[in-house]
Amino acid sequence: MSTPEYRIEEDDSGLRLDSFLALQDDIGLSRSYISTLIRNGHVRVDGETPVKPSTHLHSEQVVVVNIPDPEPIDLIAENIPIDIVYEDAHLIVVDKHAGLVVHPTPSTRNGTLVNALLYHCRDTLSGISGDLRPGIVHRLDKDTTGLMMVAKDDETHRHLSAQLAARTVKRKYVALCWGFPTPSHGRIDGPIGRDPHNRQKMTVIESGRRAVTNYRILRKYSIASLIECRLETGRTHQIRVHMSVMKNCPIISDIKYGGMSPRGVPSTRENRELAADAIRLASHQMLHAETLGFIHPITGEELEFHSAPPIEFRLVQKKLDSVSAGK
Repeated sequence: MSTPEYRIEEDDSGLRLDSFLALQDDIGLSRSYISTLIRNGHVRVDGETPVKPSTHLHSEQVVVVNIPDPEPIDLIAENIPIDIVYEDAHLIVVDKHAGLVVHPTPSTRNGTLVNALLYHCRDTLSGISGDLRPGIVHRLDKDTTGLMMVAKDDETHRHLSAQLAARTVKRKYVALCWGFPTPSHGRIDGPIGRDPHNRQKMTVIESGRRAVTNYRILRKYSIASLIECRLETGRTHQIRVHMSVMKNCPIISDIKYGGMSPRGVPSTRENRELAADAIRLASHQMLHAETLGFIHPITGEELEFHSAPPIEFRLVQKKLDSVSAGK
């Protein structure tokens, strides 16, 4: 168990406890995991154990964090094929395919990327994200494809998490969206939280956490757009929610956020038939993590990886392009 200790400076007075700890690079833990540590009594402020992550700090207070040792992993290692783009003794970069859940949940313990990684890495995965998420620094939705980084040891995990918190990790996505976001490029700044009317969805809501997406149109088709998105934050379903709620341009074939029918274009027979063909070819939301760049936590080397969208993404593009070219 490690026990980092901090004395609150004047500049940090007034910060929430969870926010302050999330800013500490030497911890490198996610805010959600920090909140769990606080609620479970692993954080003390002046010797006391506050039960709320929202506890506000004051100058000269002393904060001590007891980070538990990794728990034994009670998961099955499974020989599931995964596409490894890069690997060394400290980390792995994976090109995730559609339909692959990143980590187990209490109700789904098999068939995930973590199960595959346990088989591939044996006993070399970071454990600081908990017993269901070994090695997982960040995640992609089940049906989002593309690049992810995975930590093999706790030091690497903390450094990669700190880079994410500092917003220095380069993350570029490409997406096929219905309609045409206006303006053609811009910055979406809208807080994202749980939808109060449907707990299975996220939405833009004042009580949510700040979320920022930079986007630009790369190509226009007759009823859709190819867009590039660069993330400043990494909220759950961020790009999907921002494009659907803030720009009225849901991602093609995104069943949860309105992507099963086009928006912002005339509802003609030709457009409806084209949309049906695109959805049939897609089979899942057309969102792909194309670029991932970060500083190697151990060597200090600048690493950047690129991944071409999967075949179904390119087939939808080809279908959209053929109709656009014929007009």
